[in-house]
Amino acid sequence: MEDTTGSNPQSLGLTEKLKSWLSWSWTYVCFIWFGMVLIMVYVLWSPLKLQETLTSASVFLNTLTPKFYVALTGTSSLISGLILIFEWWYFRKYGTSFIEQVSVSHLRPLLGGVENSSTTGLFSSVNGEAEPRPSVSECKVWRNPLNLFRGAEYNRYTWVTGKEPLTYYDMNLSAQDHQTFFTGETQQLRPEDAVMQKAWRERNPQARIRAAYQAIELNHECAAAYVLLAEEEATTITEAERLFKKALIIAGKDINLLVYIKRRLAMCARKLGRIKEAVKMMRDLMKEFPLLGMLNIHENLLEALLELQAYADVQAVLAKYDDISLPKSATICYTSALLKARAVSDKFSPEAASRRGLSTAEMNAVEAIHRAVEFNPHVPKYLLEMKSLILPPEHILKRGDSEAVAYAFFHLQHWKRAEGALNLLHCTWEGTFRIIPYPLEKGHLFYPYPGCTETADRELLPSFHEVSVYPKKELPFFILFTAGLCSFTAMLAMLTHQFPELMGVFAKAFFSTLFAPLGFFADKMESFMPSSFWHQLTRI
Repeated sequence: MEDTTGSNPQSLGLTEKLKSWLSWSWTYVCFIWFGMVLIMVYVLWSPLKLQETLTSASVFLNTLTPKFYVALTGTSSLISGLILIFEWWYFRKYGTSFIEQVSVSHLRPLLGGVENSSTTGLFSSVNGEAEPRPSVSECKVWRNPLNLFRGAEYNRYTWVTGKEPLTYYDMNLSAQDHQTFFTGETQQLRPEDAVMQKAWRERNPQARIRAAYQAIELNHECAAAYVLLAEEEATTITEAERLFKKALIIAGKDINLLVYIKRRLAMCARKLGRIKEAVKMMRDLMKEFPLLGMLNIHENLLEALLELQAYADVQAVLAKYDDISLPKSATICYTSALLKARAVSDKFSPEAASRRGLSTAEMNAVEAIHRAVEFNPHVPKYLLEMKSLILPPEHILKRGDSEAVAYAFFHLQHWKRAEGALNLLHCTWEGTFRIIPYPLEKGHLFYPYPGCTETADRELLPSFHEVSVYPKKELPFFILFTAGLCSFTAMLAMLTHQFPELMGVFAKAFFSTLFAPLGFFADKMESFMPSSFWHQLTRI
């Protein structure tokens, strides 16, 4: 089908030129309109008896008591204070100014502003022409490879604190994963598969569990139903492991089920302290299904090997997966930094390093830390316990706060075990930001930091968690403006209440100075134009 948008390029070019001309001329039209208003006020000064009106108004204002001005300035301070509170709340919740957002969304098109969306994805080439930027999925959400068990871990947190650790958006993504992962092709659904397909979509946990039992009644060998019970009904890791083993026996040749169940069984063994068994299961799984690298099973293996303190094996895994052609993650980058920091951190001293300089090994460790921080700048605050940890979500956004929470939740203990590693991180991590002065425009070792992480992380992380934002946003202009206005009017109200006579003199002097240019302009107009001309205009 032929594209209709390019059928008449001349008409489109004419429209764009007209829009640009209107936008360019708007500023000058405003100045012309303002000048015409001043001229009309001067012309109609006598016919409308504006002088008498101003005199009567000044007499009225002189009769007002200082209490009126106190009330006026106090009310102005109260209103601006309420606006300030609302703006601050809106900024903390949504990361932008409400007034600015309304202005850009509704007022800018009326004033002839150009939408930013028209230029999104374009950048200038060497010769100045616009080229399409490669569409990179910067804010793709990934399954957390170390996600916890809902029944045995997430629900326990809810029972103790009364807070929900998972958002509806996160759980909905998990439901979609399970539907596509376990139900297979919709044309070959068995009755129990149809029940399970609905079970994953249920929002109520008890409804999901009831549906799983219903599927087992239809077919006692419904492995997906036992997976759901292991994830959500089992209140201990031991019970979850028992249900997963039962599901493994009846899974048959379904590759998706086999991979998922074996991985969760390895995670159960890791949580129950059988770490060597867990490592063996993960290695066997990676050998049996080498093409499933997208599941990031190597990140489970890295964490288990770090728990065993098998650092040589960790280095071997990193040598395979920390490749320039493979996608990176916080686990890959920060584990590489940990190994290099561990080699020098026990003897590292900031004072000694400042005197003698950094050795080659120390320089390698610092560069590895800078590389890791550039990839995900949110992690150090959790590792250094400058921010409190929460339970990790079931999905993460690479380079975002959700990935930082997930990494630090499982790997903080490994950094603490390496003597001096956290001290080296504390002394060097902020130096990364001197290497990358403009993180959203350019990167150093990675692509520029994506600007969409905050929005996605707010969807993935619970509302009681303060989302880490990078780069740190400056306060919007309207918050500063309303704060200044509130403070200024409050100060005026207090001074008027304390010194009414002095403030009255000050107000008169202020307004006389303010209107002095207008009087000067009127005098110049009278001297420039003949009196007969103004007389004819007033008659018209």
